[in-house]
Amino acid sequence: MIIGYANDQNLEKQVNELKEFGCDKIFIENQSGKNNRERFAYSEMRSTLKFGDVLVVHDLNRFGRNKKEIRDEWESLMKEEIDIVVLNMPLLDTRKYRGTKGDGQLISELVLTLLSWMVEEERDRIRQAQRQGIENAKKKGKYKGRKKKYHADASGQDKLTYETIVEELNNGTSVMDIHRKTGVARSTIYSIKNERHVNI
Repeated sequence: MIIGYANDQNLEKQVNELKEFGCDKIFIENQSGKNNRERFAYSEMRSTLKFGDVLVVHDLNRFGRNKKEIRDEWESLMKEEIDIVVLNMPLLDTRKYRGTKGDGQLISELVLTLLSWMVEEERDRIRQAQRQGIENAKKKGKYKGRKKKYHADASGQDKLTYETIVEELNNGTSVMDIHRKTGVARSTIYSIKNERHVNI
């Protein structure tokens, strides 16, 4: 089976590419996570993959946020004998190198090493630029911090999610269980807990 995975950036473009490739099933992630375990669609997709399947992604950063995460996930998939296709880097198509230990496999390894390093470097550059932007805004008195999504004055689904979190906290539900139930990041749940002085 050919399985595609798309995350929360440029979803429409990714999904169209995966459909054009011929994916039998596509898993879509609507929110990012600090690691693969916090990405629910990714976790579901991983539990679906089996020997002989092909996993198709747009680029390497779908596997992790740094070169170690990317390589670890790549190696894990290889051990399970699941092929990988990275659409924006045609050399990273493990189907080409099955059963070979020659130049093709070496090229794949070299490209993977280089690109995983580039992904980490790009993330570091973005974080540095963000920090610099925040510092400049603070100096000018324009920085107000990130706008909260879940709070008492929220509306619609965000309001319902906030009320669910507060209710679960008051009922003594653990932060991890609330995270699993709502999909809201644990840091956000802790923030709500601290704001309301809920002791569990």
